[in-house]
Amino acid sequence: MQTRRPAAVLIGPPGSGKTTVGRLLAERLGVGFRDTDTDVEDKAGKSVSDVFVDDGEERFRELEATAVRDALSGHDGVLSLGGGAVLSPLTQELLAGHHVVYLQVGLDQAVRRVGLAAARPLLVLNPRSRLRTLMEERRPIYERLAAITIATDDHEPDDIVAEIVKGLA
Repeated sequence: MQTRRPAAVLIGPPGSGKTTVGRLLAERLGVGFRDTDTDVEDKAGKSVSDVFVDDGEERFRELEATAVRDALSGHDGVLSLGGGAVLSPLTQELLAGHHVVYLQVGLDQAVRRVGLAAARPLLVLNPRSRLRTLMEERRPIYERLAAITIATDDHEPDDIVAEIVKGLA
């Protein structure tokens, strides 16, 4: 049985546009869209926030790693990974050879897009400072894993999709 590989895997911090751009990109490519956070919620039977609160970050990361592994081998559309999924060394290994697209976003735009809502469990205390720290810690990993990097600040989703399509060609 041949494994299916995603047409593109989107990575980046919260607020980078992975879901918005991912859906548009999938539509443009004529393929399906899948979000590993949704996969985690389906498996856990509750929201990502509730998994964090009820079961802890470690359990969430276990569910996330499984969701990423399954999606990388079984989905041939556009795949969006949660912002912290790239922290797993196994996930980093599994991403090798995939069309990984890093959606780069500045702190101010990320704050505006995320809205610093309570639904972001890692941003509960001092959200702006925490988001800045997360972005700085993860940036080198995103950059190392990416085959394509797209700056999203002040760009419309359709323009970002056009850049990704060019990069995939």
